[in-house]
Amino acid sequence: MSTTENNLQAIIAHAKEYGFVFQSSDIYDGLSAVYDYGPYGSELKKNIKDYWWKSMTQMHENIVGIDAAIFMHPTTWKASGHVDNFSDPMIDNKDSKKRYRVDHLLEAKADALTQAGEAEKAEELLAKMNALLSTEDFGGLQELIIAENISCAVSGTKNWTDVRQFNLMFSTQIGSVAEEADTIYLRPETAQGIFVNFLNVQKSARMKVPFGIAQIGKAFRNEIVARQFIFRMREFEQMEMQFFVRPGTQQDWYNYWKETRLQWHLSLGINPDNYRFHNHVKLAHYADAALDIEYNFPFGFKEVEGIHSRTDFDLKSHQEYSKKKQQYFDTEINQNYIPYVIETSIGLDRMFLLILSHSYAEEVIPKEDGSTDSRVVLKIPAVLAPNKLAILPLTKKDGLPELARELMKDCMPHFKCYFEEKDSIGKRYRRQDAIGTPFCVTIDHQSKEDGTCTIRYRDTMTQERIAISEVKKLVLEAL
Repeated sequence: MSTTENNLQAIIAHAKEYGFVFQSSDIYDGLSAVYDYGPYGSELKKNIKDYWWKSMTQMHENIVGIDAAIFMHPTTWKASGHVDNFSDPMIDNKDSKKRYRVDHLLEAKADALTQAGEAEKAEELLAKMNALLSTEDFGGLQELIIAENISCAVSGTKNWTDVRQFNLMFSTQIGSVAEEADTIYLRPETAQGIFVNFLNVQKSARMKVPFGIAQIGKAFRNEIVARQFIFRMREFEQMEMQFFVRPGTQQDWYNYWKETRLQWHLSLGINPDNYRFHNHVKLAHYADAALDIEYNFPFGFKEVEGIHSRTDFDLKSHQEYSKKKQQYFDTEINQNYIPYVIETSIGLDRMFLLILSHSYAEEVIPKEDGSTDSRVVLKIPAVLAPNKLAILPLTKKDGLPELARELMKDCMPHFKCYFEEKDSIGKRYRRQDAIGTPFCVTIDHQSKEDGTCTIRYRDTMTQERIAISEVKKLVLEAL
């Protein structure tokens, strides 16, 4: 049974100790809001990508993938609205010199009110904030911060600057001579690489509307207030699919993808009570409908995936700025039009944290003599687990390692395996629990006699005797 609720600090410590996530440049005291993925983290991350990619491009006949470059022509970001609109309202404390996102300050106040049993006041505060954000009333936002008596967490004072906008795009120069270089941007989202390739993909892949283009790639945002581990980072990865539809059908497709994407999450066996839809109060400039799929992280319900009906804004804007038509000829209705777009956009790093949050458990295990034992386990869905099978010879002699290696050789082409012969079998089980390996097989002296082995199941810790020849089949069926 679980002895504690999922705790973010415990998850962070576990992720570092067992090779999932490290602070970037750790030996130089790290770089804020930038992280590296270790041996097991990189495997888990790849498995999440593969699971998403298969669900999009393999399981749908009308979705294809691309891999667009990070660098794009700078006019791209003028057309998309990022140059003029990709900003967050910020406020500084004059005493600590610390900068805050206004919405984060007010959301933290609302959380405090909720915890104090004043949920109605919290809802009223968030409603006021959303109304002011929707009209970009920065003076009103500053007055709200003052009225709510919000102080700086560092200085403890309420000595605030005016609220102002801060652009989140990283800029750099392209060219061989700095003085002659053009300013370009590290992309703040991957979607625009899809939009500018709309006709290239449609024609080369012979796609008919409705169809989708999927992409997994890095994006960069100069987050001033990055927090909550890998939930909000400056360098992150997105898994996006833009689905091009006939104008007038966007609401039906919006509803379709809303439900389809939630079912993808639930297919991993995650408790549906930990998910909810959150409809946007303030719509982005390109959208006519938008919602978030939120997950109940250790720090509360937060967005993990967005579903947006982007209308024809993006293709129409790129047509205007590039002077090149972005129209599609629909033979079914004998008409030219600019398609509307439904976007599904999931943060890979947030999905990674979601899996850790869902999987991490500290358990107390009763023993037959009345005493107890304990373990920390990651109950990662088997299809995503970094290692699928650990193969453990009971001893380093008597031909057991050789027999174990034969099983390893048989299984390695089909799924990720791990071989270990050091320490007691109990310690080896605990290590595999901690990294989320769903199956452990012990090769012992009986294995040499009758060709059987002991397979142990991570989640229940139950064991059974099966033929060595059945191990590969059992694991593949579980995946």
